[in-house]
Amino acid sequence: MKQRVGLDSALTVLAPVVWGSTYLVTTQLLPPDRPLLAAAVRALPGGLILTLAGRQLPQGHWWWRILVLGALNIGVFFYLLFVAAYHLPGGVAALVGSVQPVFVLLLSALLLRTAIRGWQVWACVLGTAGVGMLVLGPEAGLDTIGVVAGLGGAVCMASGIVLTKHWGRPPGVGLLTFTGWQLAAGGLLIAPVTLLGEGLPDRVTWTNLAGFAYLSLVGALLAYAVWFRGIERLPALTVSLLGFASPLAATILGFLFLREGLTLIQGVGAVAVVTAVLLAQRSTAREARVAGGAAGPSPGSTGVPPDGPVAAGATAATAPPGSPPAAGAATATAPPDGPTAAAPTHPLPPPEAGPAHPAAPPTEAGTRPAAQSPRQTTEREQS
Repeated sequence: MKQRVGLDSALTVLAPVVWGSTYLVTTQLLPPDRPLLAAAVRALPGGLILTLAGRQLPQGHWWWRILVLGALNIGVFFYLLFVAAYHLPGGVAALVGSVQPVFVLLLSALLLRTAIRGWQVWACVLGTAGVGMLVLGPEAGLDTIGVVAGLGGAVCMASGIVLTKHWGRPPGVGLLTFTGWQLAAGGLLIAPVTLLGEGLPDRVTWTNLAGFAYLSLVGALLAYAVWFRGIERLPALTVSLLGFASPLAATILGFLFLREGLTLIQGVGAVAVVTAVLLAQRSTAREARVAGGAAGPSPGSTGVPPDGPVAAGATAATAPPGSPPAAGAATATAPPDGPTAAAPTHPLPPPEAGPAHPAAPPTEAGTRPAAQSPRQTTEREQS
């Protein structure tokens, strides 16, 4: 159980790590000042590819559910994320978004009926503090619109995680198809805003196309498939805490490829983020192991009474006085001083035993004669 939780967590954390590379790809490969275009291209092509490959569309109430999930996980979330990025320094925007696990914790208690535990609160506090140490700089400042947008984006993503966990997947629908529906719905919501707010670039280079392809195929198609798989297999808060790996990956990639400095405070923040993620993973594995042990077989689950099987004929000995004997009961259970000359009666067989019309039993002493047919009666009178 612990190994399975560890494997699921290790695979799920790949999604935030990939998302942490978005800043590097956007600044180095994409056209400048086109954040909404990057979001639309990131979501829509991959969503359409997966939807066409799955050859399946939502049915019934899943139409509006996919629209809600696509808006929360992709469309509205991306838009609010970029609004926050425009009005806040990058570090402040990341710090505001890092409160997402707190919203997941509260929404899980309301919708999923999960208890709030002490380690969950400590993991949220530790992870948020670590993100603050990672990304905050001397130029940090606050803007009302940016803070509201950042909090709105955190609420959107948290709601998407909890509702995805709560609703699950439609029966018979694969994970990739389910991912494609949400990406397509979110991309269709962003596309009109992109065309109205930014328009299309005048020139697109091969470098730009490579960046768009990475965002669409790796940053969206692959990353979100892994992310939704993790939501299915892990607790919602654990998945949300794994998202702390995104600013950590962005900081490390900036240090490696952009020659950005790495201070001691950022190193402490990185340790705090890793500790919060490991705390969530280990606590989840422990709770899953305890729950698996509690769900083991209980005494009597095989249908055999605790004191062993009942021997044949025992029901006659335990039957109350005056009740008819059960089928198959032994006649030796009659009291020793009772009459023994009379032949035993023949009880009717149970409904499921024997043919539908059993033959009449032979007439014996002390028993009621069998009913005679009209033909037999006439022949006896004539003789």
